Amino acid sequence: MITLVLGGTRSGKSEVAERVAAAAAGGGPVTYVATGRVVDADMADRIAAHRARRPAAWVTLEAGADLPDRLRAVAGTVLVDSLGTWLAGDEGLDPDVTGLCAALEARAGDTVVVSEEVGLGVHPPTEVGRRFADALGALNRTVAATADRVLLVVAGRVLALDPAPEA
Repeated sequence: MITLVLGGTRSGKSEVAERVAAAAAGGGPVTYVATGRVVDADMADRIAAHRARRPAAWVTLEAGADLPDRLRAVAGTVLVDSLGTWLAGDEGLDPDVTGLCAALEARAGDTVVVSEEVGLGVHPPTEVGRRFADALGALNRTVAATADRVLLVVAGRVLALDPAPEA
């Protein structure tokens, strides 16, 4: 099963995704695939908070452009956190989305994917901000079409989203 967990900054999306992954693993191990990199003190603090929350038995892998290959190589339950940092790490804001979706669909284990929902905020005032918001919106829609279940986290509350209507 592929579960996409969307939410804004500090919405609780990562905590929800961790609970979903833990339940999917049935008490077994989870591989946490981290796409974020330490670029400043704030990011270091965020990464440390995420690490402190995870059970000691969970294995952490880092991924960048190689995210699709990492997913193909890992068995069992996987949690990917997050697509926004994966996208931001691609200089052209054009990562291998097709490869990512193919890797997600090919996995035998449950996969929980976290992504930021940037479309609910202020219209970005810069050209690069608008390009990022547009690219992440398109990425989220593509992964949502691949996912079996999509959850939206708002203020720590979880909403299950219905599938898109057939065209």
